[in-house]
Order: sequence, then C-alpha cells, then structure tokens
Amino acid sequence: MPSRREQVSMTEAEARAYLEAQRRVILVTNGADGMPHPVPMNFGLDAEGRIILTAFGKSQKVRNLERDPRATLLIESGEAYGELRGLIAWCDAEILTSEDDVAQNMPLLRAGQATAESIDPGKRAQVQASLSKRVILRFTPFRFASWDHAKLGALY
Repeated sequence: MPSRREQVSMTEAEARAYLEAQRRVILVTNGADGMPHPVPMNFGLDAEGRIILTAFGKSQKVRNLERDPRATLLIESGEAYGELRGLIAWCDAEILTSEDDVAQNMPLLRAGQATAESIDPGKRAQVQASLSKRVILRFTPFRFASWDHAKLGALY
C-alpha cells in the first residue's frame, strides 16, 4: 500500500499544470545572518519551466542571492484540509541584469495585468523608468516536493 506522501504527491505533469495556474510564490532566500528571508512575489514560467520573478536590483532578496544563489520557493493554495495543494521547489538562482533580459521576461510574469501596459498614462513613464532598475530572477529547480490532498478524497 502506498504511503500517504505517495498518495498526495503530484506527478510531473500535475505539478507543471499547478504552477501554470498559480501566480504567487513565497521566495525564501538566505539572509546575511543565516536566517531565512521569505517574501511573497508574483511569478511566471519560461519555456523551459524555470520560475521567473522580477525585483529591484538593490532589494534585499537580490543581495541575498548575490551572496548565496540558492533559494526555496513555496506555492500553496486551499483552505480546508481536503483542498490543500502545494509545491516546494529547491532551486539554483540566476540574476539577469541586462535590459534585454528584463524586457523579454517581464511579459512572463502573472501579476494580473501586464506591468507597464496596464498603468494609466500618467504613471506609464514612471513604470518604464523603473524597469531599468529591475533584474530578472530565474530559478532552476533541482528538487521538488508536492501535495494535493484532494487525491485523498474524504479519507484524511
């Protein structure tokens, strides 16, 4: 008989579909003092399935990744126990700094609306100017853990 862990784990296809349906992730980097630094972020996926985020180049999360390019990402959803779904991805991070990389990857982010295009005309210039201060954070997972408690039916 399979273990409970095996029963609730998502297949690779289920995990990919779950990631494609979500838009918020908790990014956990390692702070200078060794303590975890968790922050909620909107994300997207590139064609290879890597997780893409954007941040200001001088932000704490970027500084942490410059020191230690490892990160853990948590994506979760559900309210009642039988609805809980989620995925943890342990990743190697890259910081892409070129304006071309930022411009190419920004449309991949699922933030509800396209960042620069959705802003009213009075703020569009401000948003465009901020893009030059941004970087793209690209995460390549090397290990996953996942769960989908709906697979248990009412048996939990």
